[in-house]
Amino acid sequence: MLLAGKSHNCDDLRRLFLKPGPHVFNDAVIPVSVVGPHFADFLISNHIPRSRSLLNKAISRCLPSQLTDLLTYAVECGNAESVAVLIDAGADSNSKDSNGKSLVPLAIRAGNEINVVKVLLASGCVIENKVDLVLHEAAAANRVDLMRLLLEFIGEDDADVDSVNHEGRTPIHVAALHGHVDVIRYCVSMGGNPNVVDRKGWTPLHCAASEGQLRAVESLLAECGCDAKRAVDREGKTAFAVAMENGHVELGDLLHWGDVLFRAARVGDVHGMASCLTVGGADVNGRDQNGWTALHWAALKGKVKSVEVLIDNGAEVDPVDEVGYTPLRCAVESGHLQVALFLVARGSCATLDTIKASKGLFAPPRLLDSFGKLTKHVL
Repeated sequence: MLLAGKSHNCDDLRRLFLKPGPHVFNDAVIPVSVVGPHFADFLISNHIPRSRSLLNKAISRCLPSQLTDLLTYAVECGNAESVAVLIDAGADSNSKDSNGKSLVPLAIRAGNEINVVKVLLASGCVIENKVDLVLHEAAAANRVDLMRLLLEFIGEDDADVDSVNHEGRTPIHVAALHGHVDVIRYCVSMGGNPNVVDRKGWTPLHCAASEGQLRAVESLLAECGCDAKRAVDREGKTAFAVAMENGHVELGDLLHWGDVLFRAARVGDVHGMASCLTVGGADVNGRDQNGWTALHWAALKGKVKSVEVLIDNGAEVDPVDEVGYTPLRCAVESGHLQVALFLVARGSCATLDTIKASKGLFAPPRLLDSFGKLTKHVL
């Protein structure tokens, strides 16, 4: 006798019933009912439409432990309907793997649709933040949709977007490592700190730099206010040093050349500036942690040549920092009217505050008179 549940393929059954012999009558009607975990596996993995009734029959004689094993398999396969059927049949939705993790991290790692996670949460699946690290899993999978769902489920009081794993890394670290910019933005919008350091002293910027994640580096610097100069790890390495060690020279501009450009602009090193802009490819309109461009620094220090080189290389004439300062205002308040005149001549728009600031300055009458004439249209 051949047990249907023990058959490894359809050929065995076909040979049994089609081979002539006294064991089969030509007009016989043979009811076949397929049950057991093997058939359930088949239904789950193949995502057969409208298979709820078939799956219910297949698992009708399964032991509780078999149901739970099938549930784990259904989660891995991303079969939300099968997950619901198995939980209704008695599978334990709070089962843990060998590391003590619940089924939710498994569902996220498997890249499932959001419905699988929704079914698990609705069934009463308990999430242990410090063990399951579901936000880290969602960050690694680039799943902002799941992060929203999980934070809503966990609740504002218990949700911690800056929770850390065994390496001391937050979900932002994980997202930076994988280059998931949308996750970085979402975490920061939810109050996440983009400057947390892990056990090695690495910030998310170090993580992004180590993997050459250009867009993540850009986002962390431009949108999140990360400081490429001051953030150093336990070995004293900046994100620039980490990027260079790993061969990501394309990040040199963002992480280092901008600093060199600022320094050259401050001291009037015209050749150094030219090198940064042409060889290094530095962003002439790049900003530091205070929102200042190289033109702000050149104007503040009264470096006319630096100002000229920057503008000739495409620098915006009137960039505004975080508190409303333009290069022109920096020049005027620092007493550098020659720079101020040059900026106005190159298109800078003087504000009333800037003009008022110039009235109390000690400067050659000729310069003050020239500045007044150039800016009289504002009054």
